[in-house]
Amino acid sequence: MQRLAAHGFIMAAMTLPTRDPGAAAPGGMRRALLAGVTRNVIALGLVSFFTDISSELLVYLIPLYLANVLAATPTIIGVVEGVTESASAFLKLGSGWLSDRLGRRKTLVLTGYSTSVAAKALYLLATAWPVVLAARLGDRIGKGIRTAPRDALIADSTPPESRGRAFGLHRALDTAGALVGVTGAAIVVTLLQGDAATLGGDTFRALVLVALVPGVIALVVLRLAVRDVPAPPKPAVAAAPAGPEAISTAPALSESISAAPPTERRSLRQRLGAFPSAFWLFVGASALFTLGNSSDAFISLRSQSLGIAVRDILLMVIAFNFTNVIVAWPVGALSDRVGRRGLIAVAWSIYAVTYLGLALASPGFPIVVLWALYGVYYGVSDAVGKALVADVVPRAQRATGYGILNMVTGLVLLPASILAGLLWDGVGPHAPFWFGAGCAAAAVVLLGFIHRRSNAG
Repeated sequence: MQRLAAHGFIMAAMTLPTRDPGAAAPGGMRRALLAGVTRNVIALGLVSFFTDISSELLVYLIPLYLANVLAATPTIIGVVEGVTESASAFLKLGSGWLSDRLGRRKTLVLTGYSTSVAAKALYLLATAWPVVLAARLGDRIGKGIRTAPRDALIADSTPPESRGRAFGLHRALDTAGALVGVTGAAIVVTLLQGDAATLGGDTFRALVLVALVPGVIALVVLRLAVRDVPAPPKPAVAAAPAGPEAISTAPALSESISAAPPTERRSLRQRLGAFPSAFWLFVGASALFTLGNSSDAFISLRSQSLGIAVRDILLMVIAFNFTNVIVAWPVGALSDRVGRRGLIAVAWSIYAVTYLGLALASPGFPIVVLWALYGVYYGVSDAVGKALVADVVPRAQRATGYGILNMVTGLVLLPASILAGLLWDGVGPHAPFWFGAGCAAAAVVLLGFIHRRSNAG
C-alpha cells in the first residue's frame, strides 16, 4: 500500500513544474493553498512523509525504553537527547555552507536521509543506554546533514510570494507521516502488550523492524523525484542594506539582495557579517526560546508520571500530530498575506501556555488537551519560521542561514535537555515545564522588540 501511495504521489508530482509556478489551481481555497507549489516541494514533502512514519514509530517510545527497560534516569535521558541534538548542530551549519558553495542540494539531502535510516538499525542491538545514544546520534547526524540543504531547496523551488504555502505544505506532509507513524506504533503496542503501563523490550524491537520499511521508501522517492534547481544568473546589482528593517516579510527583499556578489572567496567572518542584523536578532530570540524547549521526551515522561499508559500516551501524540497537520499548511499560506512575526509570537505564546499546563497538571487532568495545543504550536512555528528566514537571507547564502539557525538552536538544546533532567531529578517533574514556559514568554518579548525595531526602520 505504501509503495502504491508513493508511486501515485510521484506521478502527480512529476506533472508540476520544477521552478515556474505556472497557473494557479482553480477554486478559492485550492488556489490559496496550492498557488506556486512546485514538483520539488511535493516530492520533498513526500520524502518527509515516509521518513516521519519511520521516525515517529519510535521517537516517543525511546525515552520510555530508556526509562522502563534500560533503567536510565531522567538526567541520563536529558544527556542522550541533548548530546545527539547538539552534535548534529555543527553539521547543519557545515552542510548548509557546503550546499551554498557547491550550488547543489540533493546529494547532501540524500546522504542525510540515508544516514538516518542506517542508524535506526542500531536500536536492534540496544541493551544499554550508550547504544541508544549511538543510534540517536547517527539519526541526528543524518538530520544535521540534510536539513539546511533541504529547506534551501524548498525555498529555491518556490516563488517568493508562495514560500509560506510551500513550507506549510511540507510541514503538513511531514506531520501527516508522523500521524501515520504514531498510529502504527499505537496499533503495534496494543497488539503486543495491550494497555500495559510500561514499555516492553520486545515491543520496541518489533517497532524498529517496522520503522525501517518506510525509511527505505523515502530514499527511493528522494532518488527518483527530487531535482536540484540551478541558481539563476546574477546581474551586477548592489546588495540591499542589511539593517533591522530587513526583517520585513515582503518577498521582494530576498530577491533584491539575492543578486549580491558571490560569496565563494569571502572569509567565514565576511560571510556571516553579510547577513542582515534582523536575522541575527531572530536567531537570538530563537535561542532564548530553545533554552526552555527541552526534548519532547520529557513530555512523554511527564505523561507517564501522571499515570498515563504507554498506549494512551501514543494516542495523545496522535492528537498532537492531528492538530499539527491541520494547522501547518493553512497558517503557512496565511503568513504569505499577513506576515510572519506575529504568527511566530502566537506560536511561542501557545507553547508557554502548554508548558504551564504541564507544570500544573495532576493525575486525572486531561493531558490530551495539552498535547493537542502543543501540536498547534508546532504547526505554526516551524513552517512560518522557515519562510521568514527565506525572506531575509539572500539566495546564495540561504542554506548557510538555515544552518546557522539550526546550529544555534541545536547547541542550545544540549544545556536545555540536561537542565530539564536536572530540574526533574532535583526539584520535581513540574520544574522543567515552569522553566520552559518562562523562557518562551521571554522570547516572545524579544520577538516583539524585533518587530518594533523593524517598524522604526
